[in-house]
Amino acid sequence: MEDTLLKNDESGDVEDRIYRAVFDSVMSQRLKPGTKLPEAPLCELFGVSRSVVRKVLQKLEHDHIVQLRPNRGAIVAVPTREETRQIFEARRAVEAAIVRLVAERATARDLKALREQLREEHQAMHRFAQPAWARLASAYHLRLAELSGNAILQRYLTEIVSRCSLIVAVHQPPGNAACEHDEHERIVDCIARGDAESAVQLMDQHLRELEQHLMIEAPGDEKSLARLLGLA
Repeated sequence: MEDTLLKNDESGDVEDRIYRAVFDSVMSQRLKPGTKLPEAPLCELFGVSRSVVRKVLQKLEHDHIVQLRPNRGAIVAVPTREETRQIFEARRAVEAAIVRLVAERATARDLKALREQLREEHQAMHRFAQPAWARLASAYHLRLAELSGNAILQRYLTEIVSRCSLIVAVHQPPGNAACEHDEHERIVDCIARGDAESAVQLMDQHLRELEQHLMIEAPGDEKSLARLLGLA
């Protein structure tokens, strides 16, 4: 019985590791929409069976990170124009609710930590580390969701942000920030003043501009799956 429980725990650990490797690689824009995720290389990279890989891919599909195509294998999901419109529409609504709650509930300590996170974001932008600032920009929005104190909104935004990262990864012009750092700071300033309505208006404008700045880019050079997953 104990051996069975131990094996289940180990299986859960490796499944989480594979899921996180793909998820984080999408969020950091190493894995582009349409990238193939063949089972055999994944099995070899993580030292697991096909059944484990398939289970993880099914969970990634459920979370809209991966598309499973019959007889053709898995690819990183490719959002359509209509999906993109709906995703940003939903994101604006969710983040408006989040910002209002943060303005009501955030403590001085919360705001201090948030400003420290913004300093890291700013430093990454000045180092021209695009994957780093893309990750930090997403982390800023997710941190606001955490500070809202509403676990349901936080879960919704986590899914939406991951889907937005897919869109940004293929459409954002090279060298451009997915989010403008100054806009993030102005939103925090409004929250610090307790001015929820101004913070909501700035967030709405911020997200609309992000959507408008997207453009279709040709796929980048092919790289090994290990490198794309940050394992090489």
